[in-house]
Amino acid sequence: MRSKGHPDTAELLINKGADVNIQGGEYGTALHAALSKGHTDIAELLIDKGADVNVQGGHYGTALHAASSKGHKDIAELLINRGANMNVQSEKYGTALQAALSKGHKDIAKLLINNGADVNIWGGLDEAALLAASSRGVRATLSSVQRHGN
Repeated sequence: MRSKGHPDTAELLINKGADVNIQGGEYGTALHAALSKGHTDIAELLIDKGADVNVQGGHYGTALHAASSKGHKDIAELLINRGANMNVQSEKYGTALQAALSKGHKDIAKLLINNGADVNIWGGLDEAALLAASSRGVRATLSSVQRHGN
């Protein structure tokens, strides 16, 4: 788990009443900002303190889009376990699955597929998960998809 952020300061701010779901700016929310910078300990803190895992905004779309595109498998798994909607679409990445595949994160793509991500949703710059995988040279995990009936 990588972090150069300030989790103690973040926790102090939260304990003093800072809204963990406030929106604005380039990242959308504090959760998106933490994930985009690799501050997974702060992301976990925010989630534990009630950050909405399905809020859309900023550069990535949702927190799951950010975690998937940045390669944070542990946080992606935490977000899924906390109810993140894997099939929400963002303008840039489409779904979290497309975000993971477009950045070459096969392990996250497999995690999403194994947890029910829809492999046929169109959207984002690559339009479909298979196109994202194909255009980035990522070996498609079709056997995993077939095992789960998608």
